[in-house]
Amino acid sequence: MSFLIDPPWLYATGQMYGRLLPERTPAARVLEKATAGVFLATSISLYLDRPWTRPIWKACRAQDGRDWMLNSGVFRIDHRRAGARTHAVAALLFATYPLWLRLGERAARKR
Repeated sequence: MSFLIDPPWLYATGQMYGRLLPERTPAARVLEKATAGVFLATSISLYLDRPWTRPIWKACRAQDGRDWMLNSGVFRIDHRRAGARTHAVAALLFATYPLWLRLGERAARKR
């Protein structure tokens, strides 16, 4: 999971939910919240470089979890010197995760 990959992945997951669960039922809401929770828990843990995330960022050939979240193997942001501005942007990006999921659901249900 990374800031580059997560939004499209959440959107696509939301579209799948929207196609499989065309009504906004309580089950659909629980599934949406659980999915957003898993994405957020994993991605925030990667950003904070929690030890349990090591297999994830190692598999992605990153130097650590924050490197993976910020750079995704594409960018060259100095993840070791991330300061208040980087952390604030990361927090804003994390806040958009439920939105991407919901947008995907809505797009699928409008079809």
